[in-house]
Amino acid sequence: MTEPGTMLAVDRPMWHQALFGAVAAGAFGVLFNFGVATILWAGAAGALALSVRTLGLDAGWSLEAASFAAAAAVAVCVQALDLIPGGFRRGGNTLAVAGCIPMIPGSAAAHAIMGLMELTLPDIVEPDRVLLGTVPYALRVVFTIGAIGAGLTIVTALLRRPDFPK
Repeated sequence: MTEPGTMLAVDRPMWHQALFGAVAAGAFGVLFNFGVATILWAGAAGALALSVRTLGLDAGWSLEAASFAAAAAVAVCVQALDLIPGGFRRGGNTLAVAGCIPMIPGSAAAHAIMGLMELTLPDIVEPDRVLLGTVPYALRVVFTIGAIGAGLTIVTALLRRPDFPK
């Protein structure tokens, strides 16, 4: 298990992040049973999300702050799609969620899950060390998911649809 605070520095070229964000979000669009056009929009949302998050990380922001900004940017763009006249509605909040799913820190989640599983062993050696090594990863996942949810929720609450009942 990697020691907390020693995550490897990753070279994050923007095109690479955008491409794989688009692929992952498009795949989640398939999982959500989106139509072809909406899958393409989900891919665009995923590309935007990981691009904004990468810019934030490169600017020195924490993962949570960069994820919050990226989720807010995606939510604003999805809300803007609904303003285009002619029935251009493309999935609303579900599209925004699909675009943000690729930002969930899978590596940190895997470390947290493996550490928690190790804590359930019957003959665990040094459980304090294992717990202290697991908690930072678990907190990173929880706070990042919370930041993504807050970014999506705040924008949605501020930009209410005119057809929403009061």
